[in-house]
Amino acid sequence: MIKVFLYQLKTLTKRKKSSSLQQLPIIQEILTCTVCEPDLPMGANPIVTAVKETKIGLISQAPGRIAHVSDLAWNDASGRRLREWLNVTDPVFYDPKNFGVLPMGFCYPGKGKSGDLPPRKECAPLWHKPLLAALPNVKIFLLIGAYAQKYYLGKSRKKNLTETVRAYEEYLPKYFPLVHPSPLNFRWLKKNPWYEEEVLSVLQEQISNIILE
Repeated sequence: MIKVFLYQLKTLTKRKKSSSLQQLPIIQEILTCTVCEPDLPMGANPIVTAVKETKIGLISQAPGRIAHVSDLAWNDASGRRLREWLNVTDPVFYDPKNFGVLPMGFCYPGKGKSGDLPPRKECAPLWHKPLLAALPNVKIFLLIGAYAQKYYLGKSRKKNLTETVRAYEEYLPKYFPLVHPSPLNFRWLKKNPWYEEEVLSVLQEQISNIILE
């Protein structure tokens, strides 16, 4: 059933890109952006999803290779773990009225020595302000990883990601800083059991309450 749903969703996503069915004009502008294309090893393919009714913003680093190829964000091991952390099903997660995909970089930046390259620096300053202005119903932004936290928390960040995430209550109700759910972070998760034991239960309660509103 989930595989069928994902197939239908990917098909719908491609139709939206080709037939301009997105509800927000700013989304259409982003989907046609080619500012960084000369520096992208697989070309420009912006991954962004949001509607006016979106309740929760997912601000992460940049789409991975699988997302680039499939036109579907969080369609990998990181996405499966993120949905576990949020305690939501695939249909709930991929409903843009619930979650908006708003990465710091909209295109796959390519592979680095360890993991993907950082998100392109052009994207967020160019697009995030008008994009967020078009989303008046977002109740909370999940800042997934250091790039999003640095950009949105600025000087209010702690000395490192661990301490920033540990101090998540200071940033509520607007922001909720999270570690990236990448499998590469298994050592961090093992070293910081408080995250899964304490933080995720609060996160799940926040998400559940917002979705049920």
